[in-house]
Amino acid sequence: MPEPMSVHASRFVSRLTRHTLALILAGGRGSRLQKLTDWRAKPAVPFGGKFRIIDFPLSNCLNSGIRQIGVLTQYKADSLIRHIQQGWGFLHAQLGEYVDLLPAQQRMHETWYEGTADAVYQNLDIFRNRDPEFILVLAGDHVYKMDYGLMLAYHVETKADLTIGCIEVPLADASAFGVMQIDEEKRILNFMEKPAHPPAIPDQPGLALASMGIYVFNTAFLFEQLIKDADTPGSSHDFGKDIIPVVIQKYRVHAYPFGKQQSGVQNYWRDVGTVDAYWTANMELIGVDPELNLYDQTWPIWTYQMQTPPAKFIFDDDDRRGMAVDSMVSGGCVISGAEVRHSLLFSNVRVNSYSHVQDSVILPEVNVGRHCRIKRAVIDKGCNIPAKTVIGDDAEEDKHRFYITPGGVTLVTPDMLGQTLHYTR
Repeated sequence: MPEPMSVHASRFVSRLTRHTLALILAGGRGSRLQKLTDWRAKPAVPFGGKFRIIDFPLSNCLNSGIRQIGVLTQYKADSLIRHIQQGWGFLHAQLGEYVDLLPAQQRMHETWYEGTADAVYQNLDIFRNRDPEFILVLAGDHVYKMDYGLMLAYHVETKADLTIGCIEVPLADASAFGVMQIDEEKRILNFMEKPAHPPAIPDQPGLALASMGIYVFNTAFLFEQLIKDADTPGSSHDFGKDIIPVVIQKYRVHAYPFGKQQSGVQNYWRDVGTVDAYWTANMELIGVDPELNLYDQTWPIWTYQMQTPPAKFIFDDDDRRGMAVDSMVSGGCVISGAEVRHSLLFSNVRVNSYSHVQDSVILPEVNVGRHCRIKRAVIDKGCNIPAKTVIGDDAEEDKHRFYITPGGVTLVTPDMLGQTLHYTR
């Protein structure tokens, strides 16, 4: 058990977090999630039974003592905006606390956000008025728990201009990330955005050091680099592709190893960028001792709390018993004479008599008709599964109707069922 921080150290960190503005980049579509993001931005995708992905970086900010937060939105942001308005309006504006929504609005030029760096650049006038000492830039599409205060303290201790959160990932997966090489003092020597042939960590041939998309900037330094990048012909205006490779040549850019925090906060990070990764991360929560502890009262995950009655399990006949085993079942669910095994059910799901659900993630407001069999599936919000539907038994048959992942998980959306829902979910 790591030792807790001293009172003096805690106060030092609190001074840093109090003068930090966090910016969550939440405008991406997340196309690798297939039709889960046809009608919503990736940060708005439901996760963990009652949350949205955006709730995790927002909760990390709150729990780290950062109470000045901007959320930059763009792609199909309606459900994301409504979720933040409904669930994150409890901060006290009179104390200088806020979660501000910053949609693309052509503040600097006649284009929408063209890249991650451009999204921040287009709001420079707003950030100048806030006058923070540090700016913490966060990806809004990862599921993780992290104490940002320790990263800020590390940034100050190393006298860095820019600090990048990093994590070790399997070399086979590293092409999906920004990959860096560092020296003994963790100063970044080289940075490659999504390289086809990522370099391995010395003495660890199966691992690469990947960027988490988490950056701490000294504010004046960030503004200077954004203006330079905006004036650079041919730039894609992206932190990973354009700004970071340039600044590591001239300035102090350090890596912050996420897995070595000493605050006692559970270290957890997942990139849920594919349907397989999304399904796996949700399935992990069902385990007896999952890596992501949603029951940790010292580091709560905040969200919009839907007002629902308790889950209900009805009928107790031998062939018609409402039951759930090794599962997580959210409020408002009714398991009516059906069997649910090793599955995660979001709010207001109804599973009707004689149906069997196994190894599946069922998003909110799904109705599963009678005599259905569903296995290794992700069922999107609002689906009405007709009676006697079988999903997950015959991959070849399912391919004609649904999307089958490389890992054999079946994704089902209302559109695939011919049930077009004309609203943003």
